[in-house]
Amino acid sequence: MRPQLQRLASAFIDAQRILIITGAGISADSGLPTYRGIGGLYNDHTDDGVPIEVAMSGEMLRRDPALCWKYLAQLGSACLGAGPNAGHQAIAELQAIKPECWVLTQNIDGYHRLAGSPMDRLIEIHGELAPLYCQRCGQTDERLAEHLQRPLPPLCAACDGVLRPPVTLFGELLPSVALERLRRQLAKGFDLVISAGTSASFPYIAEPLLQARRSGGVTVEVNLSHTRVSDRVDLRLEERALDVFPELLSHIAAHNICK
Repeated sequence: MRPQLQRLASAFIDAQRILIITGAGISADSGLPTYRGIGGLYNDHTDDGVPIEVAMSGEMLRRDPALCWKYLAQLGSACLGAGPNAGHQAIAELQAIKPECWVLTQNIDGYHRLAGSPMDRLIEIHGELAPLYCQRCGQTDERLAEHLQRPLPPLCAACDGVLRPPVTLFGELLPSVALERLRRQLAKGFDLVISAGTSASFPYIAEPLLQARRSGGVTVEVNLSHTRVSDRVDLRLEERALDVFPELLSHIAAHNICK
């Protein structure tokens, strides 16, 4: 085993409370676009001449729901057209081994849930794509895939109000329930924090790493790219989460058998 992965495995075995933070990089290996890059959806400007941060904002959903839904639909179609990969599955199995292993994800694709991560130790800080709900009457609608095949925006069957996914659009506040769960867990502290496939550009993503470092915990980054936290972690693996977590799981499982 490579020395860096050996160090990570040792830290994982020794830790009681663990936080794994994931971003778009882990789902890229399922075929999803990362925040900036492919297909125009995540480039600086959309086909409509406005930044994606404007097109997919809460304000745009109110002002021009058809335009906002044009890009939500692209994201939704990408998510529905793929699924969890070996990285998601290995993380779920690592959580099964460690009862105080949590996942904090920026992704809205739901792949951690589909891979088996327990809901009581999963914080989807940006929400999820489904079920849709009506902004006017509050009724929920589970037919995201059907709506993506119809004219946009999708409308409520009960009142014709515009439906939306329970995601945090640009300019909106984070879900209060998810944010409070994160705050409670951070107050307890973590012995090991692993950041995987995220640029850690948001303060609430970087802070768990920095807090663990201040309190003497072990901090790790798994990312092919250099990020703003790369120089502030104890251990950095310039690899894909798809490769690191299954290998880590294999080592942990072998260690447990030999105990």
